[in-house]
Amino acid sequence: QVQLVESGGGLVQAGGSLRLSCAASGRTSGTFTMGWFRQAPGKIREFVAAVSWSTARTYYVDSVEGRFTISRDNAKNTVHLQMNSLKPEDTAIYYCAGGATSWSLRAVGGAYDYWGQGTQVTVSS
Repeated sequence: QVQLVESGGGLVQAGGSLRLSCAASGRTSGTFTMGWFRQAPGKIREFVAAVSWSTARTYYVDSVEGRFTISRDNAKNTVHLQMNSLKPEDTAIYYCAGGATSWSLRAVGGAYDYWGQGTQVTVSS
């Protein structure tokens, strides 16, 4: 079993920055793919970014490309999401996800085995 715990959410003005962290514990694997998803009120959950635990390869949804950066710290079993130039439309609950997910399915929520409890990000205009 793997446990994922997010932190770092909060309230920020448009144009500001936040850094989310996801600490993983339990039976993690070097082959894991780690992802961030978000869900805004009244909307379906959407993919944000993913990173390969073994290769550090990254992938982003178009709407955050160039503004968000996902990274992993193998020594601390932690994944980070640095969010810059935040916009009101980035407001959502952000969830960390992980699992022995094929890289080809990195943007598919159903392909992940483990999920965190979520952290709220609110961007005011």
